[in-house]
Amino acid sequence: MDLVTLADVQEAARRIEGVAVRTPLVRTPALGEGLWLKPETLQPTGAFKIRGAVNAVRKLPERARAAGVVTHSSGNHGQALAYAAREAKVPCWVVVPEGAPQVKVDAMRDLGAEIVLVPPPERPGRAAELAAEHGAALIPPFDHPDVIAGQGTIALEILADLPEVEVVAVPVGGGGLISGVALAVKALRPGVRVVGVEPELAGETAESLRTGNLTTWPVEQTYRTVADGVRTHPSELTFAHIQSYVDDIVTVPEEAIRSAVGVLARGARLVVEPSGALTMAAYATGALPPGRTVAVLSGGNIDPALFRDLL
Repeated sequence: MDLVTLADVQEAARRIEGVAVRTPLVRTPALGEGLWLKPETLQPTGAFKIRGAVNAVRKLPERARAAGVVTHSSGNHGQALAYAAREAKVPCWVVVPEGAPQVKVDAMRDLGAEIVLVPPPERPGRAAELAAEHGAALIPPFDHPDVIAGQGTIALEILADLPEVEVVAVPVGGGGLISGVALAVKALRPGVRVVGVEPELAGETAESLRTGNLTTWPVEQTYRTVADGVRTHPSELTFAHIQSYVDDIVTVPEEAIRSAVGVLARGARLVVEPSGALTMAAYATGALPPGRTVAVLSGGNIDPALFRDLL
């Protein structure tokens, strides 16, 4: 299987410049003396997903792009692809699992996406059908080399801003984010440890890495976690990257995830959704290895009522 390369990531960085924000590293000694935060919550669509979506859309040949784009998403990738499609002035369809946060569904519609609601297991199949019906390009949320390359641009920024970093912690769902970040980190600084973080209720990637076999858990189990953005499992492509470049994957309990949302709001003045707060939860519970740590906060699109409850 061909893996994404550092050159792909570097090309993506040039391709997304001017659309994706170069997010800062935020140091908050009150949360940890050796901790820096990478708030992808500050992106135009509130999550890191804009990097991969814009890279994938801009890389499409003009004729293919004109027919529009299709994806399946619980929210953040759908918003990012809708944003990229609007910028390119092309149609966008998003297949959304029933039960997705309404705040994310509304945001996708506001960006011009046509929403198709389906039961969670039907997401990928319905997206493929729509792409065939409309002759549109299918850009999945993580199982795509151009998406992985776009997400990897986060690593380039981290290493430029904190060359002495020792640990990079990354939330894990489908694995596109950690695939891109890990490959770029290991290409440039192989001594830096890359650690993924999952909820205990959706820890299938941790199990897969431990056993060496890609494992999937039933949606009835993974959909119990409050971290809605990481209820998916890796693809063969992302798992190949994880096996090649990721040092470890740790899991955190629901109580720690919920607590981390409030900790970040009070201690760092950042609005972060549960999926984005996974790395803070891992740091706070001592699940990460010691050293100067960058915690990637992947997104901030949280339902207001849930945010109030967690605070």
